[in-house]
Amino acid sequence: MGKNNHALMTGLFLVALITATVVVIYWIGHFERERDLYVISTRQSVSGLNPESTVFYRGIAVGKVRKIQFDPKDFGTILVPIEVDKDITLTKGVYATLRLKGVTGLTQIELQDDGKVQEVLPPGNDPMTRIPLVPSLTDKLMLSGEDLLKKAEQIMGRLNSLLNEENEKNISEILDNFNTLTAKFSDLQMAVDKALAGVPALSADAQKTLTHINALTDDLKLLTRNVQTLSNKAESLADKGQTTGDLLLQTTLPKINDLLSELQSTTTQVKRVATMLENNPQSLLLGPAEPEPGPGEPGYKEPK
Repeated sequence: MGKNNHALMTGLFLVALITATVVVIYWIGHFERERDLYVISTRQSVSGLNPESTVFYRGIAVGKVRKIQFDPKDFGTILVPIEVDKDITLTKGVYATLRLKGVTGLTQIELQDDGKVQEVLPPGNDPMTRIPLVPSLTDKLMLSGEDLLKKAEQIMGRLNSLLNEENEKNISEILDNFNTLTAKFSDLQMAVDKALAGVPALSADAQKTLTHINALTDDLKLLTRNVQTLSNKAESLADKGQTTGDLLLQTTLPKINDLLSELQSTTTQVKRVATMLENNPQSLLLGPAEPEPGPGEPGYKEPK
């Protein structure tokens, strides 16, 4: 009876073991089928990256690195096939960077997407659908650090060439000249202080001068007013003269012209009377002689 129980327990254990093994194998196979294959392509170093390294997408673990190999068609390119969960949708704008794993020196894959491209990236090893590996912030800082070290080395070399014996001598002379200039500046400061001490007296004189200038300005204003008054009177006189001239031209001159015309007519008549008296003085007493009758008039005689 004990042997039968032992055999039964052994059989049940074997059945349970086989069932668990089948379940684990099925789960592993099902897990493998629930992942898509993508390929990362790069021409830079992938130091610290190993197969089975975790793949992150926006900080979440979504897969693993399958292997790392050179491109058979271009040995300058490194291909990193990765497995990503099927429920993760990648677009053609996705890119990869290397992510440090603590202080171990190992790296992991970090997938990022800027969201500018909405077209879905199909899985596979097509060269047109490979994910680019771009330098991470740490890589950029390291490259920048190398450039800074090179530039610092160049600056140190230039400083060494600058600080030779001749330049050191020139710098010493410049410093001596600067000390001399500083001493002269102190003397100048003392002279300026003395000049500033005389400023109050100069200010008083300036105040007196300003007072005289104000008085002169008042006199000038009074003179200006007088000149303005005289100018106004002259302008009024000019206006009156212009009015008188207009009146003379419009009224007096026409009357003078008429008077001269009458005087000329009178003069002509006086001349005529004088001529008549000169030729016939008795006409003054007897009156002017009657004119001889003309043709057709009584007493007319035809000439013989």
